[in-house]
Parts: sequence; structure tokens; C-alpha cells
Amino acid sequence: MNNRQIADMFDRVADMLAIRGDNFHRVLAYRKASETLRALSQPVADIAATGSLTDLPNIGKTLAEKIDEMLETGDLAFYHRVAADVPPELVELLRVEGLGPKKVKLVYDKLGVVTMDDLETAARAGKLRDLPGMGQRSEEKILANLEALKQHGDDRFPLGDAWPLAQQILTELETLPGVTQTAVGGSLRRMCETIGDIDLLVCASAEFAPAIMDHFVNLPLVESISGHGPTKSRVTLLNGIGVDLRVLPAENWGTLLSYFTGSKAHNVKLRERARQRGLSLNEYDFTRDDGGDPILCATEEAVYATLDLPYIAPPLREDRGEIEAAKQGRLPDLIEQNDIIADLHMHSTWSDGKATILEMARAAQARGLHYIVISDHSRSLGIANGLSIEQLREQAAEIKSADAEMGDDFRILHGTEMEIKADGTLDYPDDVLAELDFVIASLHVSLSQTRDQVMKRVFAALDNPHVDMLAHPTGRLIPDRPGADLDMERVFMAALSTRTILEINANPRRLDLTDVNARRAAQLGVKIAINCDAHAPDHFDFLHYGVATAQRAWLTPNNVVNTWPLEKLLRFIN
Repeated sequence: MNNRQIADMFDRVADMLAIRGDNFHRVLAYRKASETLRALSQPVADIAATGSLTDLPNIGKTLAEKIDEMLETGDLAFYHRVAADVPPELVELLRVEGLGPKKVKLVYDKLGVVTMDDLETAARAGKLRDLPGMGQRSEEKILANLEALKQHGDDRFPLGDAWPLAQQILTELETLPGVTQTAVGGSLRRMCETIGDIDLLVCASAEFAPAIMDHFVNLPLVESISGHGPTKSRVTLLNGIGVDLRVLPAENWGTLLSYFTGSKAHNVKLRERARQRGLSLNEYDFTRDDGGDPILCATEEAVYATLDLPYIAPPLREDRGEIEAAKQGRLPDLIEQNDIIADLHMHSTWSDGKATILEMARAAQARGLHYIVISDHSRSLGIANGLSIEQLREQAAEIKSADAEMGDDFRILHGTEMEIKADGTLDYPDDVLAELDFVIASLHVSLSQTRDQVMKRVFAALDNPHVDMLAHPTGRLIPDRPGADLDMERVFMAALSTRTILEINANPRRLDLTDVNARRAAQLGVKIAINCDAHAPDHFDFLHYGVATAQRAWLTPNNVVNTWPLEKLLRFIN
């Protein structure tokens, strides 16, 4: 068994244990072990051969023995023991939004539901609504989510999984003889929130291409090879993502890079514009209708210049008006990562963070930020160790001390990420909120409520004069949780009228607001923040995902409040 297969086994065991009702920490141990295995850059079998499995994070003696067993036998006896209590097919039901482990066990125990088909049959027959804690609305929601699963499929990977792997591979390929340029292509270069596979492009002359390909297909990350040619190869990585590598000549690099970046609709518009100029554009060059010499483009700038257009950044290439804007000189001056000087949403060891306030501040300063907001969770979010009112007030003293230690060139503000509770009330009273520098409101629980219910909750937060920002508005998690059913246009109008900031959460599992919603919000005049929601210092590295989402939304620095000096932000929220 390889890394992915062992990780999948641990995930299945964790899900089955959760359905059975085992101890939370036991379930979590298997989940963390799976995460460790998926993040490995080498086969776990190689590590096991050295006897050092227990040196890996989250792998203790018991789990190391289970990994050894799977490597030796291709199976896990413990899995079959759990399967005697919990049919493995039940795990698939956890993919349905609104069905957690307890409800999966409920429908199994009460109705004998095992498969997706069983669940759909029971829901359509009206059998779910009479179960404890369900009801007609839950039944309708489950049917809708079953239909969404049918349409979505399982063939796409989160941006946050694909991007680091692509960069890791390119970093290695860049060192090879003959390689002069490298790039990602396709939806990954456009920074879409999910991708089908990874397209990698290398610029090198033909004489170097075979050696580059040989090196690529033999990388430790590679699980299997499905194509191996002199200029194109395809592999599947240990985590299941497919990767295509193409070696491209320097003289055609611009047209080829443009072609392999897409999107398809954007490329069609470019070809139409070429035809209007008596040219034919393909992936290699422009050919002239009059039979003249072809036009070779070594850069993408040259491609667009040949079409009498300014360069269009890859995140905009979705046929959402970028060609027309380019023709009219109206392309936005897109926000860049170095425009961001603050982060307004992060967590410390006071709640569920992994670092102290001072450690988070120093990490932020090292990345060029000028000020931050410490916004630990509020009291009702017990799973995240939310702060009581007393703890929140105690935290104020530590923030004041850390702020003084950071000196005059850096500021630490005291905030909270306050839960908007299921009943629509806010987690702290107004007199407590008035003591804070910055107040964030968020949805984390009861996301499957009706639109009317969840909108009332959001309006309760937006209408509160102390709430400065609504974080990750829908609460979605990519790819498993679609988030709350919000009327986003009404959210935008309420945020505009109450001067409430909306967040693009840069965690690649969230990216919420989406690019489409962020663009619409900015068009209406709503102000946006791009925050990392950091729970550890290295989470500040998520920032580029949030900036990319903002670029896909056509945002400029003026749309984004954490490009502003602190004094300007404070004037806005006050």
C-alpha cells in the first residue's frame, strides 16, 4: 500500500469510529495521522524501512505498527474489526451536508439506511422527517445536498493541496540543465479554488527535454506513470493528483504559456480578435492570412501586444469582461500581496491557536505587516476553547503588554471572533464589545438552517453597531461543506449601509467570500479585508491565496481595508 491508500484507510477508520461513537481523541488521532501521510514528500515505505515512523508528527507506536501491517500485508485487521460494528458503506453518507456521524448512525439504526441510494429512497418516502432531531426541512435539505453531490463529483482538488505540490516540483525542475523558465498552467495558474489536475510548463531546448522528463517521472512524489514522452509526460502523485509536464521551446514560450493557461473561453476570445486582424492564433504562433511569416511570441506580453491589448493577468482570464476592459483601457490595477500591511483575524493560545500573542505579532512583523488584530473565539464555541468574558478581559492585559514590547512601529489590537449563535443572538453583550478595538462576527454552527433563519442571524450581526467585520460569510469548507444558504445581494446591501467589512478568508479551505461574490460586493462599494485566519505563525503564508481570490474578483488596493494605515481603518470603523 502507498501513502494515499494508507491515509485513506486511516480516514475510513476515523469515520467509522466516529459513527460508532468512539472517543473524540481516538478519532482525531487517526485523522491527524492521515494528514501526516498525505503531506509526506516521499513514500512512507522508505521511512518505515529505516524504523523511524514514530519520528513523524502524529504517528505513535500503535499507529506505526498499523502502518507496518498495511505495508506488509496490504490490509488492516483493525479495520475489519470496526467494520463488524459499522458497515463501511456508511462512511459515504458523511459526504452529505447535514449528516454528521450521529445522524448517520441514527438513520442506520432506525431505518436500515446504508447507501446513498437507501438514503435518497428514505428521504423521498418522507421517512427522515420523523426521526429525532430531523424534521421536514432537514429532509428537504438532505435531498438537495444529495443532488448537489451527484453534480459535483470527486474529480477536483482544493487549490491549497495543488499549489504547494506544483511549486515543490517546479523548484526541483528549475535546477536541471537547460531549464530557463518554469510556470504552472491551467486553472492552477488562474488560481481557481479547485483544480482538476496540475499543468506544469518548462522552457528548454529539445536536446534537454528527455532528461527533464526522466527526472520528472522518477520524482519521489510520483505514485504511477501514465505517459512518458520526450516533451510531454503525465504522472499521478502519491495523494492522487494528476500532473502533466510539457517542455516548451523558448521562441514559442509566450503563445504556449497563454494557450495552456486558458481559460478556454478567454482563449476563444483571443482567437476571435486575431481573426479580426487577419491572423490565426494557435498554441505555437500567429499565422498570417496573407501567407507572410508567422509571428513568434517569446512572452505573453507579446501575445497581447500583437492583439493590440495590454497584458491581462492570469487570474482575470475567465471571459468575465476582461477582454472588453482591456480594449477600453479599464483593466483594474490589481491588488498585490505587498499591498497588504495588516491582518485583522487570527488566533492565539488563548483559544485554539498554536502560538502566543507575542509570537503571532513577531511572525506578522517578519512578513512586513504593520498591525494585527488578535481575535480569539468567543465563549459559546467550546470546540475552539472560546473565551469567557472574564478571560477576554484578562487577555486585554497581555495584549497591552505585547503591544508595548513590539515598539512604536507595530500595533496589536484587541478583538474577538464572536459567534453568531443558532438562535440569532450574539455571543457577547454590547458593553463587552464596546471594550474591544475590533469585533468580528462569524457563522460556525447550524449552517444548514433555512435561508430566512440564517439571514436573520447575519442581519443581527451586521446591524450591531459594534460589529466591524463579517468573517468567512457563508462558513463553507472546500470541498466538503457548501456553507450557509445566504442571499448574498442582501448581505452586501446590509454591509454597505452599516459600513461593515466583509472578509475574504485566505485559508485555502475557505476562500470565502468567493471571487464572484467579492467582485459584486466591491462593485456596490462594500469594503473587503483579506485575512489569513491564522492559527499558527506559518498560516500567514496563506495570504497569497486570499490575494489571488481578490485578483480574480478584480479588486484594487482601495477596495481592501488592510492596505490602509491603521489611522484610516480606525476612522472607518468608528
